Amino acid sequence: MKLTEDQVQALRDLGDHVAAIMPHDVIKTELAKQELIATVQRGSIVKVLTTLRDDVNCKFSQLVELTAVDYPEREQRFDVVYCLLSMKHNQRVRVKLATDEATPVPTVTGVFSTAGWFEREVWDMYGVFFADHPDLRRILTDYGFEGHPLRKDFPLTGYVEMRYDEDQKRIVYEPVKLAQDFRSFDFLSPWEAMTSRWLPGDEKAAQQAEGKK
Repeated sequence: MKLTEDQVQALRDLGDHVAAIMPHDVIKTELAKQELIATVQRGSIVKVLTTLRDDVNCKFSQLVELTAVDYPEREQRFDVVYCLLSMKHNQRVRVKLATDEATPVPTVTGVFSTAGWFEREVWDMYGVFFADHPDLRRILTDYGFEGHPLRKDFPLTGYVEMRYDEDQKRIVYEPVKLAQDFRSFDFLSPWEAMTSRWLPGDEKAAQQAEGKK
């Protein structure tokens, strides 16, 4: 939905306000595609989100989403992104910070309890570690899974997958296989596999085939 000029100006004013009340924590604020984006220091994320939640001019009471973006060519390859919603002011803000593979990001579960699930997903998919998270385990992949699938350099082959083998009655690990079986396309109606009768119009194909003989 396209914002009005008044709404865009309100976001600009909000960005200026956020930068003014946290000058040492907010690196910059900008408006991109009618969205307010605040880039912050990694170690200040708890303070920034707490202020955005509690400040009377902000009141961003909901953490709608927490995700990451991978830029392998950068030294700090990950952007961790927090999407907040203010029900009181009907505004949204996107907060982001940069980090690398080894440096942990402070957990924000103490600010927004929903961050617990989101941070587990980012850890599982990207390998971004969240310090002091109460239960930082994988959430989408199997036990014993190696690697982080949403990293740009994650290989399509070379890792193992886990499954239960009915014959051996135990869990087995096998190399990942992404091969696709050969398929033969006969260009006939897919419904013909579900009925023994010809569908209306198929008689024309039979007549054409008969005429070519």
